[in-house]
Amino acid sequence: MNKLRYVIALILLVFHPPAVLLWVAIHPFAKFWRKLGPVWTYALLGIPVLGYMVAAWLFRRALLGKDLGTSLFTLFPAAACVAAALLLNRERRKHLDFGTLSGIPELSVKRYPGTLLTEGVYGRIRHPRYVEVHLFIFGYAGFANYVGAYAVVFLSLPLIYLVILLEERELRQRFGAAYEDYCRRVPRFLPRKKTI
Repeated sequence: MNKLRYVIALILLVFHPPAVLLWVAIHPFAKFWRKLGPVWTYALLGIPVLGYMVAAWLFRRALLGKDLGTSLFTLFPAAACVAAALLLNRERRKHLDFGTLSGIPELSVKRYPGTLLTEGVYGRIRHPRYVEVHLFIFGYAGFANYVGAYAVVFLSLPLIYLVILLEERELRQRFGAAYEDYCRRVPRFLPRKKTI
């Protein structure tokens, strides 16, 4: 169990921050990256991402910090978060394929502007993918129970919110009034109660 907790904490530390920072680098400069295309964008941005991953690996002991041990107090909420994330993931995958999730419509001239997703889970909340990510990282951190894993979660919250704001700005530019109407009808994170 201790080895599994360590591996999960390490995966969270090494892979989650560069994924978030990648989108912070892409969204504000989408027009520029679109001119380069997805292959060059990811090749160029892959260099600092790989640098972070190597540095995180090299300094993993210091970055992970104290092991807080296996705790039922954190395991049960972690399991609930991961279960909710898996349910949301199942619904989100019906509408968002890997290419779209990877930003291909934003980065490819041929697929730009793409289509505005407003059906299924996207008809209930605007950002199911980010809610899913939050639930997964809370769950992984609770299961791992390392100080560094919790630090990754809390440091990524404002960054993910920044990504959401940048993405919404980009979607307003791409879809105009249709996106504004969608924002009025559908909340960002928590679905509204259905009225009879």
